[in-house]
Amino acid sequence: MKPVLKGHLMVLFCVVVWGVTFVSTKILLEWRSPVEIALDRFVLAYGLLFLLHPVIKKPQWREELFFCGLGLFGVTLYFLTENIALQYTQASSVGLLVSSAPLLTAFFAHFTTHDEKLSPRLIVGSLVALLGVALVMFNGSVILKLNPLGDILALSAGAAWAVYCLLLKRAGQRYGYLFLTRQVFFYGIVTLLPAAGWMGYRVDFALWLDPLQGGNMLFLGVIASALCFVAWNKALGIIGAVKASNYIYLIPLITMLTAVLILGERITAIGGAGALLILMGVYYAEHGMKMPTIK
Repeated sequence: MKPVLKGHLMVLFCVVVWGVTFVSTKILLEWRSPVEIALDRFVLAYGLLFLLHPVIKKPQWREELFFCGLGLFGVTLYFLTENIALQYTQASSVGLLVSSAPLLTAFFAHFTTHDEKLSPRLIVGSLVALLGVALVMFNGSVILKLNPLGDILALSAGAAWAVYCLLLKRAGQRYGYLFLTRQVFFYGIVTLLPAAGWMGYRVDFALWLDPLQGGNMLFLGVIASALCFVAWNKALGIIGAVKASNYIYLIPLITMLTAVLILGERITAIGGAGALLILMGVYYAEHGMKMPTIK
């Protein structure tokens, strides 16, 4: 398999899994708070990666500071701003604004990199996909209530993920992806601990004895965190931050389909139209008007 194709397939796998995590998290929210779920999943993911790659390197303060930045933006700031935003504004508004991450990544990359510049095709494709995300998020509802604090926090989550992706690109292939992801999780946990203490984190070992709770936590920690972050980090090094982030537009589509299958939610005509726009926008941003050919 060609490396570029492999990179695209790994990113696609990640967004499919991350689309399912919203439903999995919604189930767990009946017993655990958002910060408790976040901390539990990353502690589990870190422990697994440490078992798989128990190498300890002599710390160098420049590298550790770099890892700390990755953990701060990719774990703590992203998850905290997204979850806190849900307390102030509508979930549909949060989902829409967080989905601005690919466009923000492209915008930041244009000014901070030499090989990932904004192009008219990328802008048009991104805007079409973002419109599709809006339709999927509201799924037939036209009620939009603006809340400045909640909306700013949600937009900040998208910006945090964009910064994480660009920082990750600078890591290149200097580190093994298991070690790199393990360090990201370590500093994500470290920077998440103050917020967890402030928000009243509680240890609950009983959840692991319940098949529903334990199963969903294993999915979030092992598949969605450990496996997907390693795959994402590796794929981003192959296809670049902008192309990888463009797939994030597919997450609301995956979430909608998962909610239909697991939670019994329904898709409206507007939601279906949004799904089509997402696919069209992502394809156009990547390929333009070229049609695939069979060889």
